Amino acid sequence: MGKLLYGALAEIEIDDRMLSHLQIVIGAKLRRREGFYFSWPDDAAVGEGHSSVWLDCALPLYFRYASSGPLIINRAWLEILTMSANSTQGLQWIDEPGARD
Repeated sequence: MGKLLYGALAEIEIDDRMLSHLQIVIGAKLRRREGFYFSWPDDAAVGEGHSSVWLDCALPLYFRYASSGPLIINRAWLEILTMSANSTQGLQWIDEPGARD
Protein backbone atom coordinates (compact mmCIF):
# COMPACT_ATOMS: atom_id res chain seq x y z
CA MET A 1 0.00 0.00 0.00
CA GLY A 2 1.29 3.38 -0.99
CA LYS A 3 0.13 6.75 0.30
CA LEU A 4 -1.07 10.00 -1.16
CA LEU A 5 -0.12 12.88 1.13
CA TYR A 6 -1.71 16.27 0.50
CA GLY A 7 -0.20 19.05 2.57
CA ALA A 8 -1.08 18.57 6.24
CA LEU A 9 -4.70 17.83 5.30
CA ALA A 10 -4.83 14.25 4.13
CA GLU A 11 -2.88 11.00 4.17
CA ILE A 12 -4.67 8.36 2.14
CA GLU A 13 -3.53 4.73 1.90
CA ILE A 14 -3.88 3.59 -1.69
CA ASP A 15 -2.83 0.45 -3.52
CA ASP A 16 0.31 1.18 -5.57
CA ARG A 17 -1.43 0.28 -8.82
CA MET A 18 -4.28 2.71 -8.20
CA LEU A 19 -1.82 5.33 -6.94
CA SER A 20 0.21 5.18 -10.15
CA HIS A 21 -2.90 5.84 -12.25
CA LEU A 22 -4.04 8.64 -9.96
CA GLN A 23 -0.62 10.26 -10.18
CA ILE A 24 -0.89 10.47 -13.97
CA VAL A 25 -4.43 11.90 -13.92
CA ILE A 26 -3.81 14.32 -11.05
CA GLY A 27 -0.49 15.43 -12.56
CA ALA A 28 -2.14 16.25 -15.89
CA LYS A 29 -4.85 18.35 -14.21
CA LEU A 30 -2.44 20.25 -11.95
CA ARG A 31 0.02 20.81 -14.80
CA ARG A 32 -2.79 22.77 -16.48
CA ARG A 33 -3.44 24.58 -13.17
CA GLU A 34 -6.93 23.06 -12.92
CA GLY A 35 -8.14 22.58 -9.36
CA PHE A 36 -10.67 19.80 -8.72
CA TYR A 37 -12.13 17.52 -6.06
CA PHE A 38 -10.82 14.03 -5.39
CA SER A 39 -13.17 11.66 -3.53
CA TRP A 40 -12.45 8.20 -2.13
CA PRO A 41 -14.21 5.63 0.08
CA ASP A 42 -13.16 5.73 3.73
CA ASP A 43 -11.45 2.74 5.27
CA ALA A 44 -13.92 0.45 7.07
CA ALA A 45 -12.08 1.19 10.34
CA VAL A 46 -13.35 4.79 10.27
CA GLY A 47 -16.84 4.10 8.94
CA GLU A 48 -18.71 3.46 5.75
CA GLY A 49 -18.56 7.01 4.36
CA HIS A 50 -16.29 8.76 1.94
CA SER A 51 -13.97 11.74 1.96
CA SER A 52 -13.15 14.50 -0.52
CA VAL A 53 -10.35 17.00 -0.84
CA TRP A 54 -9.90 19.97 -3.18
CA LEU A 55 -6.66 19.46 -5.11
CA ASP A 56 -4.82 22.58 -6.15
CA CYS A 57 -1.27 23.54 -7.10
CA ALA A 58 -0.95 25.68 -3.95
CA LEU A 59 -0.50 22.69 -1.59
CA PRO A 60 2.26 20.08 -1.76
CA LEU A 61 1.27 16.67 -3.05
CA TYR A 62 3.39 13.59 -2.40
CA PHE A 63 2.97 10.10 -3.85
CA ARG A 64 4.74 7.44 -1.77
CA TYR A 65 4.88 3.90 -3.17
CA ALA A 66 5.43 0.73 -1.15
CA SER A 67 6.91 -1.14 -4.13
CA SER A 68 10.00 -0.16 -6.07
CA GLY A 69 9.24 -1.74 -9.43
CA PRO A 70 7.52 -0.14 -12.43
CA LEU A 71 3.78 -0.63 -12.76
CA ILE A 72 1.98 -1.37 -16.03
CA ILE A 73 -0.46 1.38 -16.95
CA ASN A 74 -4.01 0.49 -18.04
CA ARG A 75 -4.94 3.06 -20.71
CA ALA A 76 -8.67 2.30 -20.44
CA TRP A 77 -8.58 2.97 -16.70
CA LEU A 78 -6.69 6.22 -17.29
CA GLU A 79 -9.43 7.35 -19.68
CA ILE A 80 -12.16 6.55 -17.15
CA LEU A 81 -10.34 8.36 -14.34
CA THR A 82 -9.60 11.35 -16.59
CA MET A 83 -13.26 11.65 -17.60
CA SER A 84 -14.17 11.53 -13.93
CA ALA A 85 -11.61 14.24 -13.06
CA ASN A 86 -13.03 16.47 -15.80
CA SER A 87 -16.61 16.10 -14.53
CA THR A 88 -18.36 18.53 -12.20
CA GLN A 89 -18.06 15.99 -9.36
CA GLY A 90 -14.30 15.74 -9.77
CA LEU A 91 -12.05 12.69 -9.65
CA GLN A 92 -13.90 9.76 -8.12
CA TRP A 93 -12.37 6.55 -6.81
CA ILE A 94 -13.11 4.05 -9.58
CA ASP A 95 -11.80 0.50 -9.41
CA GLU A 96 -9.84 -0.83 -12.37
CA PRO A 97 -12.11 -2.28 -15.05
CA GLY A 98 -11.82 -6.06 -15.15
CA ALA A 99 -9.81 -6.20 -11.90
CA ARG A 100 -10.39 -9.24 -9.71
CA ASP A 101 -10.40 -9.35 -5.93
